[in-house]
Amino acid sequence: MVESTRQKVVIVGAGPVGSLAALYAAARGDDVEVYELRGDLRDPATIPLNFTKSINLALSERGINAMRHSDREELIDRIMHDAIPMHGRMIHGQDGEELWEAAQLYDVHGQAINAVDRGILNNALLDELERTPNVKLFFNHKLTGADFHTNRAWFERRLPGDSPTPNSNNRYPEIEVPFDLMIGADGAHSAARFHMMKFARVDYQQEYIDTLWCEFRIPPSTEGDFRISPNHLHIWPGKEYMFIALPSADKSFTCTLFSPAIHYTKLTESPETLVDFFQANFPGVCPNLISPHALQEQFASNPHLPLISIKCNPHHYGSSVVIVGDAAHAVLPFYGQGLNAGLEDIRILFECLDSSDLYDIKVSPSVRAQRRETALKQYTDQRSADTHAINDLSKQNYAEMRWGVKLPLYKLRKSVEESLDRYVPRLGWKTQYSRVSFSNQRYSDVIRAARHQGTVLGLGLGSLVVSSVAVAGVLMWRYSFRQCLGSLVRAGWSRLGSLWSRGC
Repeated sequence: MVESTRQKVVIVGAGPVGSLAALYAAARGDDVEVYELRGDLRDPATIPLNFTKSINLALSERGINAMRHSDREELIDRIMHDAIPMHGRMIHGQDGEELWEAAQLYDVHGQAINAVDRGILNNALLDELERTPNVKLFFNHKLTGADFHTNRAWFERRLPGDSPTPNSNNRYPEIEVPFDLMIGADGAHSAARFHMMKFARVDYQQEYIDTLWCEFRIPPSTEGDFRISPNHLHIWPGKEYMFIALPSADKSFTCTLFSPAIHYTKLTESPETLVDFFQANFPGVCPNLISPHALQEQFASNPHLPLISIKCNPHHYGSSVVIVGDAAHAVLPFYGQGLNAGLEDIRILFECLDSSDLYDIKVSPSVRAQRRETALKQYTDQRSADTHAINDLSKQNYAEMRWGVKLPLYKLRKSVEESLDRYVPRLGWKTQYSRVSFSNQRYSDVIRAARHQGTVLGLGLGSLVVSSVAVAGVLMWRYSFRQCLGSLVRAGWSRLGSLWSRGC
């Protein structure tokens, strides 16, 4: 424990989530140190953790709201200045020889998610941290150990020019760092989580889905403009695979191919079939938007990467450590909520810390530790249910994006829910997507609301079907009864006529 009137907070990971955590902690007067495995993320030569140069991130209400609570309006203005609003999906397909596209708005009230440049986001946050006097940044530092009983951590320092320590099995110099609280924001393969699990009984679930992804790029037009609408997330859906495109500030599109591993294997073994594969499944992409040569070159040079999802509980241990972002809940990218959920973690974490009176400078370090432990438990109890929920929602949305967007039942439900939202707003009826992307409602509550709406719609549709069948049955019965009665009357009159004739 660091004996001081101020907490010492060590943050592992200098990505957007870790950087926002540092801003929150610094604003409360904590002494903050941020340790990052890689070099300075503002350096274009620094390789991202996923080994790609992807520059697109989807930023929506939850992430913006979390940054808004940092009380740094200029930071938000800088990030949003070059953001590109995407008001909906643009679904692409082909009928015969004719290419078509169909827009699907995300929200009846015109709200949009934002394509933001990863570099601008990282640079803005790190620049803000460098201007903050009670924050120190340490790049090229790898977390190698932690003791969460004595609150000490060890980092291997690999600065440019450093050499391994003699007779150390190629190990670099280590430094020991004391702390009051460690916040692990170091991604899906988190070292902070690894060391926390040596102390905490963590239920941990990791899953790789049978899908790989590879990045492509649609360049600007010869006039230097976007080749397709910049205000949509473009989707070429398929039952097994999907191709998507997000706009970038330089008028290009960053694209991703999602496909089962077996298709990647076949395309890698027979690269000459790649163009035919795209023309058969993603009409209008090649050669219209990406040349055959560029398509093959990018497929060969860009990595084919797996998709991982992670659930764990608890997210903390004692009063010493808490994990946030992908370290606690890596999610599939199909709801665009990975970044947003991570930033929202920080807002909720510090709301829990604030509500525990942790920042009362009059309390002793031991009392502060007790309050911190209570706050971290409160955070885990609240957040774990929600992070599990967005994990499940992201998996479900993959099926919707690949194929559901084309199904009549999906379009019918979306139309009914949006009509109720627009014309009868007092009912509080919204689409699931709108609740996830354009509100700060808890993810677990989103699932409950969507299930309730689904049940009501199902009952309503069922009642409509039953009523329609009943009405049809009555009409048929009445028609049949009249026909039968008419036949009987006609037969009766015929019989009477016959008898009358005989009697006469």
